[in-house]
Amino acid sequence: MTVVQLEHSQTEGGGSRSVRETAIVKLSHYESLGNDFLIVFCDEVPGDAADQARLYCDRAGGIGADGLIYGTPSLVKNRLYFNLFNSDGSPAEVSGNGLNCFAQAIARGRGVTHIDLTVDTVAGARRIMAKSGLSLGEAEATVEMGPGSPGPSAKDLELDRAGVVAVRYDTVDLGNPHLVIQVDDVDEVDLGQAGPILEAFFSPVGCNIHVLDHINSGEIRLRPWERGAGLTQACGSGACAGAYLAERWGLAESMVKVVMPGGVAVVHMGSTLALSGPTLHIGDYEVSDA
Repeated sequence: MTVVQLEHSQTEGGGSRSVRETAIVKLSHYESLGNDFLIVFCDEVPGDAADQARLYCDRAGGIGADGLIYGTPSLVKNRLYFNLFNSDGSPAEVSGNGLNCFAQAIARGRGVTHIDLTVDTVAGARRIMAKSGLSLGEAEATVEMGPGSPGPSAKDLELDRAGVVAVRYDTVDLGNPHLVIQVDDVDEVDLGQAGPILEAFFSPVGCNIHVLDHINSGEIRLRPWERGAGLTQACGSGACAGAYLAERWGLAESMVKVVMPGGVAVVHMGSTLALSGPTLHIGDYEVSDA
């Protein structure tokens, strides 16, 4: 267990006086395909969850992560609720890689090597499964992301303003919004510049932005710009969105390998899209501001 001391303050009554709150939070750190998350299990989401996400996920002054997940009791008996805050403090409906990490965290917490259960999210119920090695440090996890459906309107979207030359594009909703753009070569796109420009088009809700290119009928490449986190190594729900559209465009079959900077996810098509990938326990932290 690593003990981390961070300064956590708030202003009182609209004034400038800083009020220090002494608190100890136990977090675990997990990674899937380069996406990393801090996870804490507690009775309820704290009122300053957005502040905690910004503080703990800060890679310069905090622990560093793409997002902070709170596992809390669901209204459904014997189920957990998955609550995700991005590194900028904004709430997110769901995350494929986050749910896979959540599955491993539950398995480790229960001291078991296999789990198969349903958790609740803002986007609805999601079935999660994990199979760990004997050490519980590594796992293979799968989450059922639900069916793909049309995403937000992209009418009047001007891709050339962002410097992107598209073969075609469309949007997908998987409980969270995605814009997927097929290009000739994902490495030729300056996604750090294009991402925020394209995301702003979908303001105020925002949108995850992905560029995709085609390798063969069983494999695509994808680079993500994630709403609330920016450039990331992978996006699980984005991998599902890309595979879903690749199949609709006639580029892919019922099982698709999605190659991202952080690694390879596998998406299985059907009545629900299932995302599979490796997960890794990085460490445990006890965070205190005193």
